[in-house]
Amino acid sequence: MSLNFAGAAVSALLFLTSLFSIVAAEDPYRFFEWNVTYGDIYPLGVRQKGILINGQFPGPDIHSVTNDNLIINVFNSLDEPFLISWNGIQQRRNSFEDGVYGTTCPIPPGRNFTYILQVKDQIGSFYYFPSLAFHKAAGGFGGIRILSRPRIPVPFPDPAGDYTVLIGDWYKSNHTSLKAHLDAGKKLPFPDGILINGRGPGGFSFNFEQGKTYRLRISNVGLQHSLNFRIQNHKLKLVEVEGTHTLQTTYSSLDVHVGQSYSVLVTADQPGQDYYIVASSRFTTPILTTTGTLHYTNSAGRVSGPPPGGPTIQVDWSLNQARSIRTNLTASGPRPNPQGSYHYGLINTTKTYVLENSAGQVNGKQRYGVNSVSFVPADTPLKLADYFKIGGVFRVGSISDRPTGGGLYLDTSVLGADYRTFVEFVFQNNEDIIQSWHLDGYSFFVVGLDGGQWTPASRKEYNLRDAVSRCTVQVYPKSWTAIYVALDNVGMWNLRTEFWARQYLGQQLYLRVYTPSTSIRDEYPIPKNALLCGRATGRRTRPL
Repeated sequence: MSLNFAGAAVSALLFLTSLFSIVAAEDPYRFFEWNVTYGDIYPLGVRQKGILINGQFPGPDIHSVTNDNLIINVFNSLDEPFLISWNGIQQRRNSFEDGVYGTTCPIPPGRNFTYILQVKDQIGSFYYFPSLAFHKAAGGFGGIRILSRPRIPVPFPDPAGDYTVLIGDWYKSNHTSLKAHLDAGKKLPFPDGILINGRGPGGFSFNFEQGKTYRLRISNVGLQHSLNFRIQNHKLKLVEVEGTHTLQTTYSSLDVHVGQSYSVLVTADQPGQDYYIVASSRFTTPILTTTGTLHYTNSAGRVSGPPPGGPTIQVDWSLNQARSIRTNLTASGPRPNPQGSYHYGLINTTKTYVLENSAGQVNGKQRYGVNSVSFVPADTPLKLADYFKIGGVFRVGSISDRPTGGGLYLDTSVLGADYRTFVEFVFQNNEDIIQSWHLDGYSFFVVGLDGGQWTPASRKEYNLRDAVSRCTVQVYPKSWTAIYVALDNVGMWNLRTEFWARQYLGQQLYLRVYTPSTSIRDEYPIPKNALLCGRATGRRTRPL
């Protein structure tokens, strides 16, 4: 460990006790020390500059239990600013810790920052990733699992093993080259391949013991493409989606759209040999495919023949599967009461936001936007500007809550919303490619998906009983998706496409969920160790 890194670790420990007053004293703490470095990786057989965490690509898993406090000291040993965001972790009352540039100052090179997270009232499968520049194309991502507390019933027996499966499209080019390509106003080329847990074709394997059942936590951490996941001659029993226990439907393969996470149970019920694990791209020409190996411990032979085929460009197949994914109403979630005890379908919505994605040129360069606004970052994180009441950084209402029909223009788009309201978002996709949307700080009910233009009459099709609650949802080509959200989490929350080039070039915004209250029951104050930058430089957080 370097002297700088060791010194930062000691400094972090010196003030941690003063930070713990933020969270409930009775909940356990888990401590993590992460050193973020560059390193050579060869996932597709070509040397690349990867981003490693403690020397690992992908990064280490985070194992936790509902309500745990996670103290994650991140030392940035790169030569550029760095941030980690926590996809699906709701950061209750604490958007300061969200790890995107709209909420958190970047960690400068050679310095550290200690994230203080609580996985409050959450269970399930999620992941973390680097949120700045185009770092996500170099690694720096890993799995997050939140187990139920011991006395909370789980709707299936403990599996014999529990594995993280990170799948995603990948480029042979370094992230700096891809970023320069986008900065020049160009679209990204087609990816070079697909990775499974950081490995290319044939590079990854799981060991299963015959007759036993295993849990796979599958996340699509790629940059753009939806992927279909399947295992030769084995069924996938879906049990959890981004923190919601689902009806236990069995599938032969599963579409995992970019940014999404699923848990499936797989039983080793076939003859003892090796079987293909397959991930292939959806809705693309050509189709990208990669394989791994499911190895039975009593295997009598290696995989043979071609990998099993899967769906390719069929939208209806994927739409029907999406509609079949529903909440298990009788199962417990993070608390003992059944998930179905919250009757979202009986609550009147107070506002509807219709968000339409688009692509176009601004000043001769490729840009993407929402309701005609292509997002540009401000010189100061929006949450800090809001907290310190720094004027001129952003304007609430700088983006319309309905499509305007106009051409793309640049602005720092912030939508306003009131705390404790129950609202409807409609994602309208008039483009001929699939979209994937994520909302930080929340889980939402996916009440409807269909083709064509959304109208108020579309509500007749909504599932108001057992829609799945999740944080990332797809919108099919020339289609719409509708969600319901209870805005019970004060803060500044990133609403973005998970297509990373489109996010980088403007297809995102921030949702400011506001209350005039200054009570810590509604929102925590700024962390005492918060980094300050931009126009917030020189301001005070709170005395230690």
